[in-house]
Amino acid sequence: MDRKLFHFIGEFETELKNILTYWRNNTVDLDFGGFIGQIAEGELINPDAEKGSVLNARILWSFSAAYNFNGDLQDLYLAQHGFQYIKEHFIDTKYGGVYWSLDHTGMPRDRKKQIYAIAFTIYALSEYYLATGDNEALDLAIALFHDIELHSFDPVDGGYFEAFAENWDQVRDLRLSQKDANEKKTMNTHLHILEAYTTLYKIWPDEHLNNQIIGLLGVFDKYIIDTEGHLNLFFDEKWNRKSSEISYGHDIEASWLLLEAAEMIEHPELISHFKSMAIKIAEASAEGMDEEAMIYEYSPVNNHRNDEKHWWVQAEAMVGFLNAFELSKNQVFFELFDKIWNYTKKQIVDHQSGEWFWGRNADGSVMAKQDKVGLWKCPYHNSRACIEIISRLKHLQKD
Repeated sequence: MDRKLFHFIGEFETELKNILTYWRNNTVDLDFGGFIGQIAEGELINPDAEKGSVLNARILWSFSAAYNFNGDLQDLYLAQHGFQYIKEHFIDTKYGGVYWSLDHTGMPRDRKKQIYAIAFTIYALSEYYLATGDNEALDLAIALFHDIELHSFDPVDGGYFEAFAENWDQVRDLRLSQKDANEKKTMNTHLHILEAYTTLYKIWPDEHLNNQIIGLLGVFDKYIIDTEGHLNLFFDEKWNRKSSEISYGHDIEASWLLLEAAEMIEHPELISHFKSMAIKIAEASAEGMDEEAMIYEYSPVNNHRNDEKHWWVQAEAMVGFLNAFELSKNQVFFELFDKIWNYTKKQIVDHQSGEWFWGRNADGSVMAKQDKVGLWKCPYHNSRACIEIISRLKHLQKD
């Protein structure tokens, strides 16, 4: 086992380096600052593409986390580059929050306040503060936390509302993307608020923030996680469920992020509970495994399986199953981790051009007309998976 762990560690260290090298070499916008908004299929750079707040926050997080992990000054430089751009262009200095997107020159294009995007900016700024100790980043992260709490938190039924206009007025279209249901509360946004608040707490252990993390964990326990261990996706303001689809990638991602939050606030009862839940959710997520890797979604209403294999789902599944193995010592979880990595390194990693493909269709072909870099295609899932896996495998070596 030790030899196998050593081999895995070397592979993931190499993969992390390759991912970061791709983004370092291909995405810096030398003309207008920040990062290029799109590299389409075939490595076609679109210099006029809009620049998304989520993508830029994820890039900032990735290079900050990489520097915190490896201490490579190249990563620190890219993190500083990303921070300056977010600070100067994405932060709304008039109304608070961040713009959803900019045009390629850095001017606001979509001024909508999507709480999901603000959460990712908090996540990135907090990780950047860990890398640099820059108090400006901490102040911005705290200010964005207060923006979310002031405008989005629901003091009556708990949780957070999804989206607002530039000036925080109500909007009709709350969706993150066209494939989402237009509902007031979503699992996805709550998961990433929790993720952001967890990292913010690491640098700012505020009592109110602590209470909100506890509240978020309670929301997941009471409303979002079903009795089988899957996550419900969409809700109205009263937490009535508005969907039945199962998103296996979000299930397995939540399994370890929920426990990480409980551990960050050092809450013994919640730690114990979410250790058990991490295993239960991982077991439920394993329903999404076929003979190779993890599929995308399942709809019980019409018994339809979406057998596409997306890059981010495999990244999160590897971390989630490895986490479940650490907690349970059940060898089945390690075998699932091993299987997914074997598939990912052969079928998802783009060995010719670098980075990872968006995914593969059920027939094994590469999914067409998908970005290598874009509003949703980022270095965060796969670089984070590498960092998490290397750290966890080294811990297992010591055991």
